Amino acid sequence: MKKLIALALLSWAAVGCRTVAVLPESKSVHLSMGNPTDARADTNQANNYLMLKNQYALSYNRAKGHANWVAWELSPQWLGSSDRQDNFRPDPDLPAGWYRSVPSDYTNSGFDRGHLCPSADRTGSDADNVATFLMTNIIPQAPELNREAWARLEDYCRTLVQNGNRLFIVAGTYGTGGEGSRGNQTSLKDRIQVPARNWKVIVVLPQGGTREQITATTPVIAVDFPNRTSQVDNQSWQSFITTPGAIEQAAGVRFFSYLPARVRDALRQSRFNPDTSPLGAVESR
Repeated sequence: MKKLIALALLSWAAVGCRTVAVLPESKSVHLSMGNPTDARADTNQANNYLMLKNQYALSYNRAKGHANWVAWELSPQWLGSSDRQDNFRPDPDLPAGWYRSVPSDYTNSGFDRGHLCPSADRTGSDADNVATFLMTNIIPQAPELNREAWARLEDYCRTLVQNGNRLFIVAGTYGTGGEGSRGNQTSLKDRIQVPARNWKVIVVLPQGGTREQITATTPVIAVDFPNRTSQVDNQSWQSFITTPGAIEQAAGVRFFSYLPARVRDALRQSRFNPDTSPLGAVESR
């Protein structure tokens, strides 16, 4: 225990006064459901490099120039009155010598700087909100996806929290090539790969619920969106509901690895039904 505490203190000291701190994986609440790609903080795993912040955890892909996935807890403690900071910037915690994407990489690209962990999920303090604008939490996202179905699903998640729930969320990408406002692209400035799909998996617990309370019938929402303007414009997020298992197969990830096998297997096959779910109403389109 003393060794773990010492490591945590050393990690905090290494980043000085920055608003994000590196934590031991075992201490990150954001990985309570598991580590979807067995990412490690090892530069030999440059395309599956684990980064742990106070506000979220992620697997960074050096070749793609963005995250494979970002995981975070969403509960009332993260929500408050802090304003959106809008200070997109390179992530100083990437290893030395790795390219650090900058906001201008996205300028005039036809793709939004899309958050994986949303800014509005981290309004408990200015420091927490600032952390969501690190470019390692940003992906090239079709504007109509980022501003419509993706945004409405984010809103629904926060409504669930306001209604007395605790969420564990992981969002990521797979594939290459999307369609933005300027047509089809596979990369931005030959540095940032444009993903073909954007996915999200959400585990919903009662407020204060813990991993040990998850059962085979715990509500899970899984969605898999094409990163294409023509396919998502004016579409509801409900149109893209799937199962966690389907995303696992398509994206090469593994969910719920910290849960008992029986529960894990059931949740992988769970398909959210808005019409019968006890979670409450969702937006109509």
